[in-house]
Amino acid sequence: QVQLVESGGGLVQAGGSLRLSCAASGRTFGIYTMGWFRQAPGKEREIVAAISKSGSNSYYEYSVRGRFTISRDNAKNSAYLQMNSLKPEDTAVYYCAAARRIAITTADYEYDYWGQGTQVTVSS
Repeated sequence: QVQLVESGGGLVQAGGSLRLSCAASGRTFGIYTMGWFRQAPGKEREIVAAISKSGSNSYYEYSVRGRFTISRDNAKNSAYLQMNSLKPEDTAVYYCAAARRIAITTADYEYDYWGQGTQVTVSS
């Protein structure tokens, strides 16, 4: 079992930055692909970014490319999402997820463990 806890959400003005953190506990963190998802009110959950087991490969949803950066520190059992140039449309609950896969996956049904979510609100 893996437990995931997100932190770092909050209220920020458009153009600002936030850094989300995901702390993992339980089984060896380094064997999982990690992903960040988000869900805005009235919308389906969507992938934001994912990073491979080794950290050498990553994926970004089109709308966040060039603004968000996903990273991980296996020694600290943590994953991060640096969000810059935030826009009001980035407002959502952001979830950290872990998949028992070596390669990146963007499908939410392939993720085995989920955090409780952290709210990100971007004001215009």
